[in-house]
Amino acid sequence: MSLRRLWLKLHRWLALSLGLVLAFAALLGAALTIAKPLDRRANPQLFSAASPAPVRADNALLQRTRAVLAAEFGRDAALTFRPPREPGETLWAIVRGPWRGTVYFDPASGRELGRRGEHEGLYNTMFELHSALLMEDTGKAVLASAALAYAVLLATGLVLWWPARWSRAWHVEWRRGSFRALFDLHRVGGALLGVVIAVGVLSGAYMAWRPLSAAVTAAAGSDPLRPPAVPPGGNAAPPKALDDAVRDAQARFAGAMVGYVQVPAGDRKPVRVRLKLADDPHPNGLTSVWLHPLSGAVLRVDRWSALDPGARAYTWVYPLHTGELGGLPHTVLNALLGLVLAGFAGSGLWLWWQRRPARAAAAKPLRRRSA
Repeated sequence: MSLRRLWLKLHRWLALSLGLVLAFAALLGAALTIAKPLDRRANPQLFSAASPAPVRADNALLQRTRAVLAAEFGRDAALTFRPPREPGETLWAIVRGPWRGTVYFDPASGRELGRRGEHEGLYNTMFELHSALLMEDTGKAVLASAALAYAVLLATGLVLWWPARWSRAWHVEWRRGSFRALFDLHRVGGALLGVVIAVGVLSGAYMAWRPLSAAVTAAAGSDPLRPPAVPPGGNAAPPKALDDAVRDAQARFAGAMVGYVQVPAGDRKPVRVRLKLADDPHPNGLTSVWLHPLSGAVLRVDRWSALDPGARAYTWVYPLHTGELGGLPHTVLNALLGLVLAGFAGSGLWLWWQRRPARAAAAKPLRRRSA
């Protein structure tokens, strides 16, 4: 077998296996850019507060909401709060326990506005398919493998495209039928856009599979930064309301926005307050203030720029993948590249299917000679 045929077979069979999984995820990713605003419009009762008035500092919204959810789901449920970031937004409480989903609250009154299960609703189902194929960690590993396989597809595709005459490198033959035109478009389009698409694909792999960030940290000669331990034994200080503890954390960085408040199950792990600083490119913020789960005492502060290399990379990888780094134009570009990637998969599958009779005919003389 010639080396070129070996490259071709590797390119073909990777594309027909993991490549199709990747194309499915890319198509869903492109659709999500439209589905997200549509979901907000279709469910205003979940995302729009009854009153756009600012939340009073003394209404203990987080503490009251935490008590309501703990009474329903028990102390073994982990809670992640997303406080309103702009006037008119609702408070989100993501529950991970006997029930998994998001409960939405009015920030002024604390009244529940509605809830949705983790896989309930079209947008949630699409997101879970895109990010984990509805298989949680197993699905994330499959998607990460598919994304890494794309690097091999890109390399083999460039080898197969590499022209003997550069004057014909970008030529598409339109006059020799649809098969030849699609073949040329597949080949030339991959060479032109393959590297750009790789940014979105590999950033998705980085987010989907945590071992990749651990590998980056290890390659840099650093140790991963782990959450601080909660001191053993009883705590002499009186319990502090969650809202007061979060305000203390926010005061560490003047003007910082609270992205999320992560409250683990039980009292043996610290509460994490994620803050977005002015110089942090991550839209949700990656600066963490770790608090004692009872007293609210600050256990450690991790500024986003001082994280280990693997974790620090998320500050750029996440907005790069979602398109939030460059605003609406970047989001539209990412959606279009997702459609192009799906188009590569569809055109490659169609070309392979059309050439099956020719390959079968070419294989018959070989079988006769071997017999």
